[in-house]
Amino acid sequence: MNGGSDMTLAFELEALKELASPESVFEDARGWTEYIGVVSEKPTYVVTNFTRKNRIRQDFFSGPRGKAESLEGVKDQFNTDRYVFIGSSEEDEQLAEEVGWEYLAVTDAADAADWIVADDADVGDDDAEPVRDDWP
Repeated sequence: MNGGSDMTLAFELEALKELASPESVFEDARGWTEYIGVVSEKPTYVVTNFTRKNRIRQDFFSGPRGKAESLEGVKDQFNTDRYVFIGSSEEDEQLAEEVGWEYLAVTDAADAADWIVADDADVGDDDAEPVRDDWP
């Protein structure tokens, strides 16, 4: 990240879920951003449940609006030099461009800020046969 504290940072919920420790990510980002929050198309309670479970204190959230309206509202409400939207899809990138936010892919953000991406390689392998190397 380029640093500087005069920035508003928004995470798309699904992108935030890709990180191993969302709570640590928010704590770290608070050191170099002025405002931080989560936006999503999902109902408010989904975002609220996720942020409570992960002990995330956010300055703004989507509420009952969609992502585009939320990002536009945040830009109107918080006056900073930069507005950065962290997402995980081409749709997120396109949305950022449409509403005048900088886009950053969650994997690129994680690399730049030394955040750990959740390792989902082990997820779903519980049903796989164990590999044994003691057989002839």
